[in-house]
Amino acid sequence: MPKISPHAVIDPKAAIAADVEIGPFCLIGPQVTIGPGCRLVSSVTIMGHTTLGRDNIMHPNCVLGGPPQDKKYRGGATRLEIGDANIFREAVTIHVGTENGGGVTRVGNNNFLMVNSHLGHDVQMGNNCLLANNVMLGGHCICGDNVNMMGGAAVNHLVTIGDLAYVCGYSRIHYDVPPFCKVDGPDLVRSINSVGLRRAGYAPADIDALEDAHRALFASEQPLAVTIAEFDMLNGINPHVKRLIEFLQRRGTSRHGRHLESEMRRRAEQH
Repeated sequence: MPKISPHAVIDPKAAIAADVEIGPFCLIGPQVTIGPGCRLVSSVTIMGHTTLGRDNIMHPNCVLGGPPQDKKYRGGATRLEIGDANIFREAVTIHVGTENGGGVTRVGNNNFLMVNSHLGHDVQMGNNCLLANNVMLGGHCICGDNVNMMGGAAVNHLVTIGDLAYVCGYSRIHYDVPPFCKVDGPDLVRSINSVGLRRAGYAPADIDALEDAHRALFASEQPLAVTIAEFDMLNGINPHVKRLIEFLQRRGTSRHGRHLESEMRRRAEQH
């Protein structure tokens, strides 16, 4: 039987696995599904069309599945989908998607969201990410796998953060963040995230190739577009360097450095 505090308020239509622990003063809405092994410590609110996988832990004052902070939202049946083995510390907030933004906010597996971090509507987060205290992702952001974001970092809506990126504390991110890179301040690419790459099992030769590419791309006095054009994308390029270059090329197609923003504008014009 579930371990449910008598002080919790749970709609009888909610679907809750047999071994879920729900502490006092939690509030669970009628369209919520909670998978096996989840634990709601206390004072957790889960609402909207929200689905949680296995073994997620939610600490006090988390609010999951709230309506999006978007004036265009009209109460549609949009959703929040959360995977397995995520930890949500105190006061984490995640909203459902919007009708025009894909309709779904997603969080993958094995992510750790620390105190007061926020994911806006339609965010797509991968696996094994860490968001420290007070990190904020605006609506429609895409966050890849193995991303680390330090305290107070703020990400503009429609930004894409590449795999294995490291965002330093109190950074102000307006442009897409390249994979494998360490970013600081106002969108400054400082270095390759060599520590994260080593921990992820990348070969030393691949890390060296990425560091060489970083020096050529971001430590050169010539324009970035010129340096990108100098890379031979067809013959003998390291595959991880190629991925980095292709990301930067996509970013360069947008006037504001946000590829998703250009894509959304293009789709809107087609309709």
